[in-house]
Amino acid sequence: MIREIAVGDIKIGGNRPLVLVAGPCVIENEAATLRHAERLMSICNGVGIPLIFKASYDKANRTSVTAFRGPGMTEGLRILAKVKESLGVPVLSDIHSIEQVEPAADVLDVLQIPAFLCRQTDLLVAAANTGKVINVKKGQFLAPWDMKNVVGKLRSCENDNIILTERGASFGYNNLVVDMRSFPIMRSTGFPVIFDATHSVQLPGGEGTSSGGQREYVEFLSRAAVAAGVDGVFMEVHEEPEQALCDGPNSVRLDDLPVLLKKLKAIDAIVKQ
Repeated sequence: MIREIAVGDIKIGGNRPLVLVAGPCVIENEAATLRHAERLMSICNGVGIPLIFKASYDKANRTSVTAFRGPGMTEGLRILAKVKESLGVPVLSDIHSIEQVEPAADVLDVLQIPAFLCRQTDLLVAAANTGKVINVKKGQFLAPWDMKNVVGKLRSCENDNIILTERGASFGYNNLVVDMRSFPIMRSTGFPVIFDATHSVQLPGGEGTSSGGQREYVEFLSRAAVAAGVDGVFMEVHEEPEQALCDGPNSVRLDDLPVLLKKLKAIDAIVKQ
């Protein structure tokens, strides 16, 4: 039985309907972030899918040292707090070091552990000790059954507010592949599993000084993952992906999102009926 995790008023897991975690890859500025959040809320309300808003205040693992990383923790958390207060939507962002945990926990509803840091014991323990919901992205270098050890580290702090996210596994150079077996394997830990549909079509470092992506495959993979019984879908979205300051090639265009969400909701209803 999969645990039911509460994120604000949203319930994820158990046999609850699909939840969407979505937003632009990085906080570009306050106005754009609020605009994207408002548009997402409108789309999700129209389709009837709960939304957790996601945007990173710092992208600490960009390919190039000159790449845009975001506004930083202080300004980024201020903007996310404004999104949360003005729209009443739960917010999620990445943490990268122990020093970020406490200030982030004051604002965020979900603390996200990036894939590259998913085995960092001290970071996991510090995050878990806040009592917040922790979303851990499975590293591209891990087998799905290895996530039971990540769960063990979090639970050692008596925190059962755990969500796991699949984002593909390294497959040769500059490529990722999604093994659909990973969803039931990771759910066998007893915790909800989210599919990161947009990072799974990323081509890490594929454009030399930045990552590429194949957004044309987001729909196919997300449909398959929902059919496999995931509890939520994670998507980075943008009103103009070609102009996005981070992960544009794998971001879903906001205009295309309503039709895709309707399809995913229909599949989810069949699987969980």
